[in-house]
Amino acid sequence: MEETFMMPALWMIPFGVMLLSIAVGPLIAPKLWESNLTKLIVSIVLGIPVVVFMLVKGLSGELINTVFFDYVPFIILLLALFVITGGIHLSGDIKAKPWVNTLFLAVGFVLASLMGTTGAAMLLIRPVLATNQQRQYKIHTVLFFIALVANCGGLMTPLGDPPLFMLFLRGASFTWFSTMWMEWLFTGSILLLLYFMADCWYYYKKESWVALSADTREIEPLRITGKLNFVWLIGIVASVAFINQGLIPAMGAEDAPIYLKYLREIAMLIFMGLSLLTTSKKTRYEDNKYTWAPIIEVAALFIGIFVTMAPALIYLEQNAARLGFNHVWQFYYSTGLLSSFLDNTPTAVAFHSMALGLPESVAAAAAGIVDGELNGVTFVAGVPEMMLKAISIGAVFFGSMTYIGNGPNFMVKAIAEESGIKMPSFFGYMIKFSLIILLPIYILGQVLFL
Repeated sequence: MEETFMMPALWMIPFGVMLLSIAVGPLIAPKLWESNLTKLIVSIVLGIPVVVFMLVKGLSGELINTVFFDYVPFIILLLALFVITGGIHLSGDIKAKPWVNTLFLAVGFVLASLMGTTGAAMLLIRPVLATNQQRQYKIHTVLFFIALVANCGGLMTPLGDPPLFMLFLRGASFTWFSTMWMEWLFTGSILLLLYFMADCWYYYKKESWVALSADTREIEPLRITGKLNFVWLIGIVASVAFINQGLIPAMGAEDAPIYLKYLREIAMLIFMGLSLLTTSKKTRYEDNKYTWAPIIEVAALFIGIFVTMAPALIYLEQNAARLGFNHVWQFYYSTGLLSSFLDNTPTAVAFHSMALGLPESVAAAAAGIVDGELNGVTFVAGVPEMMLKAISIGAVFFGSMTYIGNGPNFMVKAIAEESGIKMPSFFGYMIKFSLIILLPIYILGQVLFL
């Protein structure tokens, strides 16, 4: 990109329209938006003008990096996780006592960082619902499941949530994400404690004797099929952790052969192929009700997001110093607010680009570093560590504030409704749960840790 070229603010519009379409499409035109072809058309219509503009302005390098070194690795990781976790099936119906339900959610909270929030949520939601099918009061279980398993649990590794993987691609090491263990443990512990207290109240004060008696009689031991997929999942974790430019510098060489540049992605595709070969069709397609539609949806939407995001990121980096972001908490709540209603992946990337555009002294001051101590500031992925933590935590945690904040939220809601549970409406979810339970915890976490 030529140094003299300044990106016009006008080219932020396609990115904004793309994100707005994702947010409001399911609400104003649900049937039309269900079609993946509709999503692809939106991506193409908004993406083509951006591609033409970038090529005319000589920004083909930025466009290539966005598509081939951001979008392609992103989609391949999600595809591999989607296929491998889709081959693991957990069945059974055990007694739905409060400690059992809390243990389910705690296991899911931990698994979310290892197999992704989507994988953990899809693995556990049906067994959780089966275990609680005889109970009358179970909406609260699904709500806390969305917060703990489909969102907050994914903070500890770049595999946990897509925005973290994008920050990993931008320079954060695999192990850096585990430095947020205190925030992860604090939030998870409070949510699990609140859930246990709520479930005890429903179980001992509200549930009928008939429901509890049926729950005691109708027992089926837990059973896992497709266990070999855990081996392939370990392969994915190892691929991301050890096959990267930090450990294999030759991967980042400009003249590196294509197979070396995409060595990590090739390894992940191999493990994905092994999953397809070694998992029975019954486990994948009948027991798990597996379809390719969700990953096709993600691919169709995110090609539009990544293309339209390219000029937006350039603009934010160029104009960061005059946008008024002078404190870590501003990055935390701004990332969180947009992640609640828009997709949290492009939101995290956008605020990272904004942080990159700040002069080092301004960025350090925003992170609470006083003048004269700049040499002691830890920079991760080009920005002060505290700033990157604020962006990461805001993107992951606040994705649970609405049904549309993170992909698994709506999937969990749909599966619960298929099971006969009357879930709160879009605004009902916020009023009855996220604003009164989640938001105070997130604010307290920011005060304590950021």
